Amino acid sequence: MEKIKLVIFDLDGTLVDAYPAITESFNHVMRCLGLPPAPAAVVRRAVGWGDAGLLRPFVPKKSLKKALGIYRKHHAGALRRKSRLLPGAAKLMAYLKKKGVLMAVASNRPTRFSRILIGNFALDKYFVYVLCADKLKKGKPNPLILRLILSKLGIKRTGALYVGDMGIDALTGLRAGVRTAIVLTGSGKKEEIKPFSPWKIVRSLGDLRKILTRLVL
Repeated sequence: MEKIKLVIFDLDGTLVDAYPAITESFNHVMRCLGLPPAPAAVVRRAVGWGDAGLLRPFVPKKSLKKALGIYRKHHAGALRRKSRLLPGAAKLMAYLKKKGVLMAVASNRPTRFSRILIGNFALDKYFVYVLCADKLKKGKPNPLILRLILSKLGIKRTGALYVGDMGIDALTGLRAGVRTAIVLTGSGKKEEIKPFSPWKIVRSLGDLRKILTRLVL
């Protein structure tokens, strides 16, 4: 099996737990629009499709643009206050950097908010490239986001690993032909992920680091 030269990470649920911030911003929108709030578990299951995809099932179509404006205005502060780096994330990224492995981000979260998370946890030193769905015509599970990162960095798909936490990530990796590992630290459930046959399904980033010790440069 070819050694890994590049690891592409999803953000939410993979490296960062931003679910409390997302839930707070989501329910702020609901209050502003006079709509019923949703429990954290319901919001968590709706994450992964970008902020428009998050809100669309819960607000009237005519109110979506207004809802997005309210959400985005509130969310910058919520992210800084209520997000945390997931256990094992810092150690894994430090290990990969020490080994000379390139790292990038592929997220359906808008660039502005991805950058807030990356800056909030001082992750800039790890990532050579960050690409988000708002810069593309289609986000995940369309494989374009992974293909563009590979092209930008000059890495063949056989030398890359994509790490996510949901079925949408497993499907994206499958469509791009990129080896994919799914960590069960986000909103994805194992039974939803298995049909897409990812390379590995692991419980934590710590478990993934143990596997990668045999596969990095």
